[in-house]
Amino acid sequence: MNEHKRPLLAYEDHAFINSPDGRMLRIMAEYMEPLAHFRRERIQDTVVFFGSARFRALDIASRDLELLDKPGSAHVAPTEEQPASHHDVTGDDPSHLQRLHAEAAVDMAHYYEDARRLAYLLTQWSMTIKSRRHRFVVTSGGGPGIMEAANRGATEAGGKTIGLNIRLPFEQEHNPYITPSLDLEFHYFFMRKYWFAYLAKALVVFPGGFGTLDEMFELLTLSQTHKLAKELVIVVYGSEYWKKAVNFDLFVEKGAISPNDLKLFHFADTPEDAFAILQEKLTRNYLNEAEIPEPPKQEEPIDVETEITLRPEFRKTRR
Repeated sequence: MNEHKRPLLAYEDHAFINSPDGRMLRIMAEYMEPLAHFRRERIQDTVVFFGSARFRALDIASRDLELLDKPGSAHVAPTEEQPASHHDVTGDDPSHLQRLHAEAAVDMAHYYEDARRLAYLLTQWSMTIKSRRHRFVVTSGGGPGIMEAANRGATEAGGKTIGLNIRLPFEQEHNPYITPSLDLEFHYFFMRKYWFAYLAKALVVFPGGFGTLDEMFELLTLSQTHKLAKELVIVVYGSEYWKKAVNFDLFVEKGAISPNDLKLFHFADTPEDAFAILQEKLTRNYLNEAEIPEPPKQEEPIDVETEITLRPEFRKTRR
């Protein structure tokens, strides 16, 4: 008599889990697993950074670069689309497209450095908030470019930082600055977008391409239609870039949006200006009096003549 093989439990049956019939379980897993991570790490809310995956740090952009075939891909673009190298510029005449890409690589690198600086300032401030949970945690899509810059700045400030990556056919790699316990990967774009929106109290949009436009306008639409049960602070960084890329005034002129819809976001052109907007609005909208950090104490002015006449050991006690 043949021995009957014991059937697998449903959640042990990988063929079922990965089948069309198991799709709902996979979707639920991409809801429950991130939720478990956020609860365990005591994450209350986030500030999301969007922007191009192609921009690099200034020191890298100043050297020879390879323009990626797709954001985060291991495959490079065709030779004719590559930025001109230093050798090309000083030697053989590069193509017009190569020269443009070489110049743009360095020109756009300042956005990487600005995102890094802003994430540092925001994280440094958020760590002074009096709360048992982590507030306004810097969050990115987990990949290179502006995403890396945001996670990097937050890490350099000593705070936690989240990466919500997406598994793609060309294998976008996670950047190395994400807090390991908050480094998450998604199969479904819509579940990743859910977690971008659900915890976010603010959004910072740096220059980017299709993906950045997609994320920005989706959240602007949710805010415009009052589908978010909160006031989302939206900072659009780099007014020169964005006003050339998108004619917001034309939307109003042609009646596509209301003039008041332009108040849904704020332009900023320096990390300090963007931080000031975020700090003021996040404090006003989401912090109670007990949570607001005390301003740093300023030292009393020292009389110069007295300071000179006091012996060194007494001067030290005045500070």
